[in-house]
Amino acid sequence: MLPRQFPARKRQRRRRHPSRVPASALTIDFQFRRIAMRNMKFLTAAAASLALVGCGASLGTNTSMYSVHQPVVERTNYAIDLASDGSGISSAEQARLAEWFEALQLGYGDRVSIDYGGGYPSATTAQIVAAAAADRGVIIEKTAPVTQGQVSPGMLRVVVTRSKASVPSCPDWSTNREYNYNASNHSNYGCAINSNLAAMVADPEDLVRGRENGKLDSNSGKRAVDTYRTKTGGN
Repeated sequence: MLPRQFPARKRQRRRRHPSRVPASALTIDFQFRRIAMRNMKFLTAAAASLALVGCGASLGTNTSMYSVHQPVVERTNYAIDLASDGSGISSAEQARLAEWFEALQLGYGDRVSIDYGGGYPSATTAQIVAAAAADRGVIIEKTAPVTQGQVSPGMLRVVVTRSKASVPSCPDWSTNREYNYNASNHSNYGCAINSNLAAMVADPEDLVRGRENGKLDSNSGKRAVDTYRTKTGGN
């Protein structure tokens, strides 16, 4: 007797479904990607604009033969009030004036003037002040500048005006030579010569207005030579 045969079972293939992701996770991932792409676009645009700004800032604009850095002259007024009796200055006040000139190191390029306030000018007083200034090679000016405060009655004010020249905009290394596409001068062009000129000029006022071709004062020239030859110390 033959054994009982059973019909073969068909193997059912199980269909594997991918793991299901929650809808909330998909939404978060999509939002994250959108934010990342937006930030990437912003960073790219910012980098491009910074590159353009950097190139534009490094380009020079001065294509002439003149420097944009010019000497600047500043004036400073120093004043001292002295007692005057109308006929001159006492010996004690003259000593004060001489010590004041010495403390200021009065010299060539300085300007000395007298402000009588509301009083009348005195020829004797002017001669005394002029002699003290002439010992240091300085000539009295005719007009005194305006200073702070009023001159008290019975007093006169001696004013020393000192000028100083400098080039405040130097040095200037703002431009880059690697991006000189318009054949312009470097930003530091002219700083060396103008700074040296401002430092070496004897009278900074000559940089503002050239000296007039007036009459030669031999006495003033002699005093300058005598001052140069006088020994100030040492051997």
